[in-house]
Amino acid sequence: MRLAHSPHTTPRTRRVLARTAVALAAGTVVLAAAGAASAEAVTVLAVADSFETVLNNLRNWLIGILALIATVCLTIGGTRYLISSGDPGEVERAKVALRAACLGYALAMLAPVVVGVLKSIVGA
Repeated sequence: MRLAHSPHTTPRTRRVLARTAVALAAGTVVLAAAGAASAEAVTVLAVADSFETVLNNLRNWLIGILALIATVCLTIGGTRYLISSGDPGEVERAKVALRAACLGYALAMLAPVVVGVLKSIVGA
C-alpha cells in the first residue's frame, strides 16, 4: 500500500483508505457468517431437556457472540493502526478499538462464570 505511506498523501485520503479497509473487513465477516448460517435447513428450532441445557446453550451463544464482536474490533483496530501512517488521531482510534477487543475477549472468558452464578441462583 504505497499510497498510505507517501509524503504527498492527504489526511483525507488516509481516512478514506482506513474506512475502505474497515468496510472490507466488516463485509468479509458478514459474508462469512451468512454463508455459514445458510449451510443447512433446520427443522427443529429448540428442544431442551432441562433448564441446565438452556443455560449451557446461553453460555455457548454468549461466548460465540462476544468472541465474534471482539474479533471484529481486533481486525478494525489492527487495520486502523496499520493505515494510520503515524497520524496521532488515527493511532488513538486504533488503540480504542484494540482495547474494546481486549474487553470483549475478557467478557467472553467470563461468560461461563455468569452462567454459573445464574445456575446457583435458580438452583439448577
